[in-house]
Amino acid sequence: MYAPERQQEILRLARDGGRVDVLSLAEELQVTAETIRRDLKALDRAGLVRRVHGGAIPVGRLDFEPDLAERESAAADEKDRIAKAGLAELPTEGTTVLDAGTTVARMAAAIPLEASLTVVTHSLPIAARLADHPGIQLHLVGGRVRHRTRAAVDAWALRAYGEIRADVLFVAANGFSAEHGLTTPDLAEAAVKRAAIAAARRVVLLADSSKHGQEHFARFGDLSDVDLLITDSGLSPEDAAAIERGGTEVVRA
Repeated sequence: MYAPERQQEILRLARDGGRVDVLSLAEELQVTAETIRRDLKALDRAGLVRRVHGGAIPVGRLDFEPDLAERESAAADEKDRIAKAGLAELPTEGTTVLDAGTTVARMAAAIPLEASLTVVTHSLPIAARLADHPGIQLHLVGGRVRHRTRAAVDAWALRAYGEIRADVLFVAANGFSAEHGLTTPDLAEAAVKRAAIAAARRVVLLADSSKHGQEHFARFGDLSDVDLLITDSGLSPEDAAAIERGGTEVVRA
């Protein structure tokens, strides 16, 4: 099978199944995993699929949402640098909202033991990491817990965020751009993120550069709602400058 034929078959499988993974494709098409990665790279450049950890999804699947384990392993080095930079934005003895997200969770795990904060979160993983922190007064927002993200959503969570004012929110997004704003695959999670933004005086977006330009099903804000974007050096200086012209400060960690 020639490369164009193989790539056409990969595209068909991706569209039929919603996603493809490298190892399964290599076995099915009887080629090496490296050959499949080159095919996926070519399809990604052509705008036909979008590369994700371990495989790809067809373009147009705006509702696709990787599971928690997959998101935690993706762009790990970049997320660590972003999380470290985020620590500098923590208020001194103030109130912080921590959104559900793997980069936000990394920052939560790195909060120094000497820190003195009030933290509000609807993320079960983040709450578990902070429950024994000696300097944190932890408030866990309740609601229906989504299995895929371990985040509380729906009316209880929305009501809780409607009753508070916080110094700073650290928010996550599956996609961000000046054109499409802040997006995530799930409407219920988008509603909670929107409520958290409204509850904070300052909004800090923690997002690695692979999410720039991505668009997902549920929109929860404009990029102009964000005071500071902390991302990695994969975001080009030109893109960073364009974002800053819209009023959002950018840090490339």
